[in-house]
Amino acid sequence: MANSTTEKTRAAQTEPVSMMAVVAPAVGWLIPGAGHMIQKRWIRGVLLFVSIATLFALGLAMQGRIYKANGGDILDILGFIGDVGAGGLYIVTLAADWGQGAIAFATADYGTKFMIVAGLLNFIAVADAYHIAIGKKQ
Repeated sequence: MANSTTEKTRAAQTEPVSMMAVVAPAVGWLIPGAGHMIQKRWIRGVLLFVSIATLFALGLAMQGRIYKANGGDILDILGFIGDVGAGGLYIVTLAADWGQGAIAFATADYGTKFMIVAGLLNFIAVADAYHIAIGKKQ
C-alpha cells in the first residue's frame, strides 16, 4: 500500500504543468472571476466578478483610500497586498488616480477595508481557479 502511494506521489510530481494551470490564475487575478469563466465555470465566475467588483466599487464610492507600494508601516504593506489582490481593478484605480480619499470619515475607513477585502477575496478565487485547472477540485 505504501509503495502505491509513493508511486502516485512521484507521478504527480513529474507531470508537466498544463497551460490552463498557468493561464487561469493569471487571468483570474487580472479580471476577477475570469479564471473560472475560461474553464467554463460560468456561474461561479460571474458571482465572483460581481461580488469582488461590487466590494471594490463600494469602497471607492465611500471614498476609501488605495494603498500604494512603499516600505512604510507594516499595516500599509498589508493594505497594499490586499489591494493588489484586486488585480485589474487596482491597476485601473491607480491609473485614474482614484482612491485618494481622506480617512477623516468613518465611511472612508470602511471603504478602504472594502477594497482590501475585495483583493483578498480575489486571491482566494485565483487559488480556486488554479485548483480547478490542475484537477484537484471540481
